[in-house]
Amino acid sequence: MPFYYDTIYWILLIPVLLLSVYAQIRVSSSFSRYSRERNRRGITGAQAAYEVLRSHGVGDVAIRPCRGKLTDHYDPRDNTIYLSEPVYNAATVAAVGVAAHEAGHAVQYAMGYGPVRVRAAIIPVTQFGSKFAFVALMLGMVLYSQPLFAAGIVLFGLTTLFQLVTLPVEFDASARALGTIDGTCLLDGEERRGAKKVLTAAALTYVAALLMSLLQLLRYVLIFTGRNDRGRR
Repeated sequence: MPFYYDTIYWILLIPVLLLSVYAQIRVSSSFSRYSRERNRRGITGAQAAYEVLRSHGVGDVAIRPCRGKLTDHYDPRDNTIYLSEPVYNAATVAAVGVAAHEAGHAVQYAMGYGPVRVRAAIIPVTQFGSKFAFVALMLGMVLYSQPLFAAGIVLFGLTTLFQLVTLPVEFDASARALGTIDGTCLLDGEERRGAKKVLTAAALTYVAALLMSLLQLLRYVLIFTGRNDRGRR
């Protein structure tokens, strides 16, 4: 890569790395802080998830506990919301926010939300791309094969596309969660602000991951074009 482009890459990389670190720290600190604050209504994470489903008319989703911390997720394969130990039975501000967010994902699938359908459709090709992108890129570099390197860029671009589509999915799930919290009064004003801080911090990690992926994709493209320019000389 020419020195000029290499310099630009490293200049852009530093703030993205700092954002990634900040996002992780903020998620951990926000979740820890509001996991110590019991909500006034004594609503557990499992109950909050149920309320989100009920308020959207979704009644066929299972809610089960899972091990770990911040391992909460919705699995469309078995139509189940899995809530971590600090969330499932905990009546804290953080537990309500996180559980409501995961229930928001279940609602997205039940209602056929556009971006989540797109994300689900590209998962197979994304998984293929994530497995073979770096293999193609490395072989393209070692063998000096531009077609192989280009294939690696395309495969890596699929993972970037997945992260791009994930952003509106995550933001919408949080919006649905907060909307239900407001509509059903699961949390009061101050508690809602705490739950929103937890969800905003989590969303920031997805933004940082996308920026990092875009920056890496740019680096590969610049390497590819630089090698093409040298080949024409």
